[in-house]
Amino acid sequence: MNSIKEGKTAAIVAYFTLVGALIAISMNSEPKNDFARFHIRQAFGLHLFFLGFALFLSVWFNAYAFYGLYIGYIVLWGYGFIGALQEKRQSVPILGDFFQKWLTFIS
Repeated sequence: MNSIKEGKTAAIVAYFTLVGALIAISMNSEPKNDFARFHIRQAFGLHLFFLGFALFLSVWFNAYAFYGLYIGYIVLWGYGFIGALQEKRQSVPILGDFFQKWLTFIS
């Protein structure tokens, strides 16, 4: 339980933009915290997912797809952020398990 409290700040910072996720990665460099690492992977994955699809949609413009992207991002971001605030290790729906597998370079 104590390690969750120690990693909570880095976990919360990770959800504030891609820059926040990069700052959280450096915050978690020493000592390493499993709770922070979990949420950093979730947040970093969400930010990359959003930016990738936003770039794709900027070429293939469809206003409704942009609305769906923003709504989905906000809902998943809120789910992860609230989990970090409540000190829970819960993956974001649909994508969270993939982020944990794909982003293993974040340690």
